Amino acid sequence: MIDLDQLIVAFSQRGIGWEASVLLACLAAAYGICWLTGRRQPPDSVLFGRHLFDGVLFPLLALAFTYSARVALGDVHRVPLLRLAVPVLVSLAVIRLVARVLLVVFPDVSWARVVERLVSWLAWIAAVLWMLGLLPAVMDEMEAIRFSFGKSKVSLLAMVQGLLSSGLVMVVVLWISAAVERKFLRSAVSDLSLRKVAANAIRAVLLLVGFLFALSVAGVDLTALSVLGGAIGVGLGFGLQKLASNYVSGFVILAERSLRIGDTVRVDNFEGIVADIKTRYTLIRSLSGTESVVPNEKLITERIENLSLADPRVLLTTEVSVDYDCDVDVAQRVLLDATRGALRVIADPAPAVRLARFGPDGLEFSVLFWISDPQNGQLAVKSDVNLRILKGLREAGIAIPYPQRVVHVTSSGTAATG
Repeated sequence: MIDLDQLIVAFSQRGIGWEASVLLACLAAAYGICWLTGRRQPPDSVLFGRHLFDGVLFPLLALAFTYSARVALGDVHRVPLLRLAVPVLVSLAVIRLVARVLLVVFPDVSWARVVERLVSWLAWIAAVLWMLGLLPAVMDEMEAIRFSFGKSKVSLLAMVQGLLSSGLVMVVVLWISAAVERKFLRSAVSDLSLRKVAANAIRAVLLLVGFLFALSVAGVDLTALSVLGGAIGVGLGFGLQKLASNYVSGFVILAERSLRIGDTVRVDNFEGIVADIKTRYTLIRSLSGTESVVPNEKLITERIENLSLADPRVLLTTEVSVDYDCDVDVAQRVLLDATRGALRVIADPAPAVRLARFGPDGLEFSVLFWISDPQNGQLAVKSDVNLRILKGLREAGIAIPYPQRVVHVTSSGTAATG
């Protein structure tokens, strides 16, 4: 630690210029190593960051070089500038570690930014107290503040140290899980759903191990977790059984691959594309942009229509009524030609036209055709086919009959509608 009066006297002495040169040399050496080793790294790298100096490696290397220079020069000359640089680089390394890991693991989560700002404030406050020599006094005051938990007393300092050490361990665990997913799973597992379940399983195991290790570092007796485990088991058996069922169902869906990310499904008359499969719910997005959050248990226990599971081809049907006086062969040919020329209608299986029934107003045909991309919607292709049918029938002179009713007038003067 550096006393404030000694710091002012040290900065007033000669030789501060060459200390600044040594510090700049340490920073330049750290950046040079990052530049040589990280030029081809992805922009989401925790070690290098987007610009090589905003990752974790740069402040760690600069800290190592600066601390080595401080130790080497401390015996022959007072080095206040290097002493000040050490806490600054320590705080910068902690901030970079937390910020980069949270950005990689939780890229679109708002609370990650809040945690990053909180860690930044705490790190810079601790660095300032360290540089001013006030950190020991603050730690003594925190040690004097004690809280009673049953028969044991815990100081505020021990609680803060336990939280900080636990948080650091959890950040490192998240970093390891993200690195395993990026380095190994993306190359070893090509299927997105299998990679998702493997990543979730690895992260859950590492978080459990990290949580136990963090509790051990914080001084918590792990034998007490047996009581907590029993309480959690009772809670799962009663109040949390739905939640537990959704989590288990999520892993079953990912393992069995009954639903895959990108599949087109229909759930309770809601049709859309599976956008993501979480551990508790599945996110389905329709073509109109509406998103539906479906609990995983529902996808396991109820009937779900998967339009992409075995064969992406989907049969569509449109009904057409023509006049009784028309030539049936010509009408069928017009309907087939209109369907075959429509966009997105595939040739195998081929479109077909069937005389469905003799309606009260005309002959009713069913036009059957297939598409291979149901994820792009069905209304557009149906509209295209209907417009082509309407144009073809008008060009062929085939009328689409209007609904008709015949009124019979009897001799008694009453009217009967037939």
